[in-house]
Amino acid sequence: MPGLLPLARIALVSAFLVGGIQKLADFPAAVAEQAHFGLQPAWLWAVAAIVVELGGSALVIAGRCVWLGAGSLGVLTTVSMLVANNFWAQGGHDRFIATNAFFEHLGLIAGLVLVTMLFLRKQNPGSQGGSDVR
Repeated sequence: MPGLLPLARIALVSAFLVGGIQKLADFPAAVAEQAHFGLQPAWLWAVAAIVVELGGSALVIAGRCVWLGAGSLGVLTTVSMLVANNFWAQGGHDRFIATNAFFEHLGLIAGLVLVTMLFLRKQNPGSQGGSDVR
């Protein structure tokens, strides 16, 4: 299925694409979001999020410097997990929701690692780097 991999790459980064476009379209809301989570200066975090979400997604979709695109998206996702989904500091229903979101994000990071490994294997089919996928 030759068209499956490009569709899978688009699906993998779709949340980042939508998020980046929304932040770009409503920058004041993007700044408010960063401030809400205590990230200061909020405008700088909003700009960084937009650049990483759109730039990282573009690299993954294009199949160029996938390690950089997926890696930057993974770092952004890790920061958001620790800041916005800190289930260990919450209780009740909020803890339930944050726990689910935390581990969903962890799964997304794993997907980003796997797409990077896949592209490294494709680039260097004879090497051992990234070929030990079990």
